[in-house]
Amino acid sequence: MPGSASPPAESDKRRQICYDSGKTIMKLLENNVRPRDIMTFEAFENAITVVNAVGGSTNAVLHILAIAKEAGIKLDLKDFERIRKRTPHIANLRPAGVYVMLDLDKIGGVPVILNRLLRKGLIHGDIMTVTGSTMKKNLASMKSDLTTSQLNQEIIRRLNDPINKEGTLKILKGSLAPDGAVVKITNTKTTAKFVGKVRSFESEEDAFQAILKGKIDEGNVVVILYEGPKGGPGMREMLSVTAALVGQEIGDKVALVTDGRFSGATRGLMIGHVSPEAMVGGPIALLKDNDQIAIDITNGKIDLLVSESELDKRKKKWKPIRPHYTTGVLAKYASQVTSAAEGAITHPIR
Repeated sequence: MPGSASPPAESDKRRQICYDSGKTIMKLLENNVRPRDIMTFEAFENAITVVNAVGGSTNAVLHILAIAKEAGIKLDLKDFERIRKRTPHIANLRPAGVYVMLDLDKIGGVPVILNRLLRKGLIHGDIMTVTGSTMKKNLASMKSDLTTSQLNQEIIRRLNDPINKEGTLKILKGSLAPDGAVVKITNTKTTAKFVGKVRSFESEEDAFQAILKGKIDEGNVVVILYEGPKGGPGMREMLSVTAALVGQEIGDKVALVTDGRFSGATRGLMIGHVSPEAMVGGPIALLKDNDQIAIDITNGKIDLLVSESELDKRKKKWKPIRPHYTTGVLAKYASQVTSAAEGAITHPIR
């Protein structure tokens, strides 16, 4: 429901939101309005725009891709990068910013952001929503974004005075990630170019222990393998490793690269969703300690600085690790799940 994202759990607004949600669901059923009637390509473009404007989590890339695939909408990583380039980052929200959702709620919530984007033609206002009205009509009825106090401008910046001129979910590609990878660039201190020596680990736990023992040096690229959709399986959310790097005071002096994913609280040069993943023999599975990785945020590149002939030799010798699960639902999941570049959805066995 419009305005339902930001009120805290104990807010009185929650009772009304719950009531309105139930009432709206019944109305949708009565009118035979289905999810796919609302989840159009333009609606997904709006979602990508908002995530970039607020400095949202890299997890959004997975979720949006997955929902689009299941809804039969043709959406891929190129769309994310196309939309990111035209979307200014305007929400000064944590972890890279200062304020939290409660602060945003006090000034009108997400509709404030939507209104500003709509006025500049950055979102589609004529799309159908769950209310039965268009996005434009919903926003007009809420009368949001009418206040212009200095605090409001600090929480949500004007589009002509953004935190960053472009959105925050950058798609990288290159010899290490031919199908793509994702980095969140809300932190303006993120290094535009980084070349470092690889320190590779086959699990989050192994990398965490190495960091705690002081075995990671400034300029290293910490690479965590086999945490992807098939390797994990399931891309568990990693927070301990990134927190440990910050705790060791090297969070802005190293890079972290993985075929897994991160928590939304991640900061710094943390690159996830590297595809193809290690478990299927992607290039990330072929690297060795002291190889070099070159990251170019500006040009959207991530490359393994190893010759093709050497990679071919390594490929012939490579074998995947033993699956973490050989029976049960997780083994079935691993056998059916697709790449993170496709949203890590599962395909039926045919």
